Amino acid sequence: MSVARRRFLQMAAVAGTAAVVRSEGASAASSQPPVRCLRGGFALDAERLRIFSPAVRAPLKIMVIGDTHLFQDDARGEPYQSYSGRMAKAYNTTKHVATGASTTPQACFEEALSRAREERVALLVLVGDILSFPSEAAVEWAHARLQASGVPYLYIAGNHDWHYEGMEGTSHDLRATWTAQRLAPLYQGRHPLMAAVDVGGVRAVAIDDSTYEILPEQAAFFREQVASGMPLALFMHIPLYAPGRGIGFGCGHPDWNASRDKNWQIERRMKWPEAGHAPTTLSFRRDVFAAPNLLGVFAGHIHRPSLDCVNGIPQIVAAANAAGGFVTAEFLPA
Repeated sequence: MSVARRRFLQMAAVAGTAAVVRSEGASAASSQPPVRCLRGGFALDAERLRIFSPAVRAPLKIMVIGDTHLFQDDARGEPYQSYSGRMAKAYNTTKHVATGASTTPQACFEEALSRAREERVALLVLVGDILSFPSEAAVEWAHARLQASGVPYLYIAGNHDWHYEGMEGTSHDLRATWTAQRLAPLYQGRHPLMAAVDVGGVRAVAIDDSTYEILPEQAAFFREQVASGMPLALFMHIPLYAPGRGIGFGCGHPDWNASRDKNWQIERRMKWPEAGHAPTTLSFRRDVFAAPNLLGVFAGHIHRPSLDCVNGIPQIVAAANAAGGFVTAEFLPA
């Protein structure tokens, strides 16, 4: 057993023990109709998560990868090199989380696709930062391999996917610009900020929180999915704040604000707002961890595996796919 695998197992055991402590008294929005609780427990073994539910009729596999940080570029990217230079050199070579061998983001991405095919997953979810910057060459490379794999997939953006460091504009404007001009093929015609896919009796819900904020229409969309009564799995780039986690970990931290933003100069972007999160973001987080039919939350962003449990809902973050990380979630009858 590798050191990385052993550490993840140890961490999972600790997180599972802490689950009882990390419960909150959040309640769903008053407008939300009563929905039956569909959770039946979960178990984590390294990169494999098993989720049990009385609403699941047959076994279902969903694979999650994020933070591949592909850095391919070509002549089309030359006018943007002053914005892409730092991230273009950030993950050229990595150390594989399972073997410790030298590898690359491209090799790890293809390895994940191969494993998804071998395991016959019903859906592959890409939870953002598949790119290190919005390179046309990298989008084309990833899109071609996803199409060739034949594996159904769902994509949601991460903050690096649309961010050219130092480019003027708000995060919302820059996301809109580069989503339309570069990332569009990866969405397969779905709405880039929110989407839902029904697969094997489970609804996969993707919400883009790559700006660290949730928009009112995204919050409303999530409430609609909860009201459906279907078993849900939520996929985001930035994990949601969990008690005991630091400000840099998740979206919805009560102390998130400009004075706590340590990386804005390195990443050459606007500072977080002085006032902190918008009320919609904070209420969205409460709604998520109050949803009785939500079976789990899956995210990336922090590049290391983690597990938290809030109100009985597991939130799992996959290790960076740039170094071979992934998570396979098996949804099983309770």
